[in-house]
Amino acid sequence: MNTRRDFLKKTGAGAAGLGLAATLPFDLFAEAPAKKLFFDISLAQFSLAGSFFSQKLTNIEFPALAKNTYGISNIEYVSTFWNGKGGDKEYVKELKARTDDLGVRNVLIMVDAEGELGHPDAATRKQAVENHYKWVEAAKELGCHAIRVNLDGPGTDEEIAKAGVDGYGSLVEYGQQAGINVIIENHFGPSTDAKWLVEVMKQVNNPYAGLLPDFGNFVRRERMEEMTIEAFKNAKVIATFDKYESVKAMMPYAKGVSAKTHGFDAKGNDTETDFVKMLTIIKDSGFKGFMGIEAEGAAMKMFGVEGNYPTEEEGIKLTKNLLEKVGGKVS
Repeated sequence: MNTRRDFLKKTGAGAAGLGLAATLPFDLFAEAPAKKLFFDISLAQFSLAGSFFSQKLTNIEFPALAKNTYGISNIEYVSTFWNGKGGDKEYVKELKARTDDLGVRNVLIMVDAEGELGHPDAATRKQAVENHYKWVEAAKELGCHAIRVNLDGPGTDEEIAKAGVDGYGSLVEYGQQAGINVIIENHFGPSTDAKWLVEVMKQVNNPYAGLLPDFGNFVRRERMEEMTIEAFKNAKVIATFDKYESVKAMMPYAKGVSAKTHGFDAKGNDTETDFVKMLTIIKDSGFKGFMGIEAEGAAMKMFGVEGNYPTEEEGIKLTKNLLEKVGGKVS
């Protein structure tokens, strides 16, 4: 698959009713935060999905854009935007040299489309584990603290968990040898259920295992064998989980947080998530890591989901402003 298959499953929170005035100013929250933030802001590469899918922007250009355009010096990559260069050591060295020159910190790599770590077939599962090795090595070379993986597979939730503890657990052990955390995002399938994720964490029981709570992705749909936009739109919703209680349950294992946004109201507030409530939950957990901006409004528009969404630039700047404003208040 040439596109990031996970996108189709990451839009579970729904898009209806999201709005943003086309001329919404960027300086709504221009005042400096009242206090030093309890977290560091990073920029997730998927916020610029349209630019990468259209090849208007290349992976090697991402670090400079993050710092010079958005004033963000911590970045999170997406493996599918590397154009098959994950195992290219010279390419990774070049990328590292660029980020060093810019003073940009590489935070993590979000790894997609490398096989199912929770597949019931041992050989298939083993191959998926080994497919991720190159990303562990790339993360180590870049100075990242983690790679983000998906945990899914065919079968019941119990069967996926059993296979996942083996497959994911094996990959965590490989990451541990390299000093790289291997973390799971609530993304699709059983991983949309925080209780299921927490149980996997308990069974794996490794300090290099962890979670990446995402503000969205708590709506579970039926498994789709064919990953298309139409299949996603037509997929039956199986369960919906409370995002605040879910994030709270995940935070003891969190090694990062994904601050997802789609649309904003006229005051610059997110239309899906109460950032004051969410950031208070995160702060109260004792978290002090990276909060990654994942502004998906433009991607929603690109993939034909109805709604009035901000552009990539607007979405990133508005999300950054919101994190600074609310983070300053709750820190």
